[in-house]
Amino acid sequence: MSLSQNWRSEEQPYTLASPPSTKASQELVRLSPKGEIYSYTVVLDAPEGFEEYQPYTIALVRLDDGPMVTAQLTDFDAPPEIGQRVEMVTRRLRTDGDQGIIVYGYKFRPLLAGS
Repeated sequence: MSLSQNWRSEEQPYTLASPPSTKASQELVRLSPKGEIYSYTVVLDAPEGFEEYQPYTIALVRLDDGPMVTAQLTDFDAPPEIGQRVEMVTRRLRTDGDQGIIVYGYKFRPLLAGS
């Protein structure tokens, strides 16, 4: 089994977390990995370094516990809809440098049935 297949079969290695609210506090607050699309836009003219991904969709996602985050949408078979339920997934964001270091981060996909 390849490394990437192994990562996909395990629980997500990344989670959404809010930084501590004060310098004295070091506790991270875990944010809900599920929410709904509040607004979105399709990027047709990508910034330098992201041309290979255009067009792509960026959304404001209101998480189930209240906060909103900005993230790219992925794995959509049809155009997204305002209010559509989504869940966080770990995906490749880009490849950096001559050695091809892969940078991973979070994106949101449609909520799978039974999730």
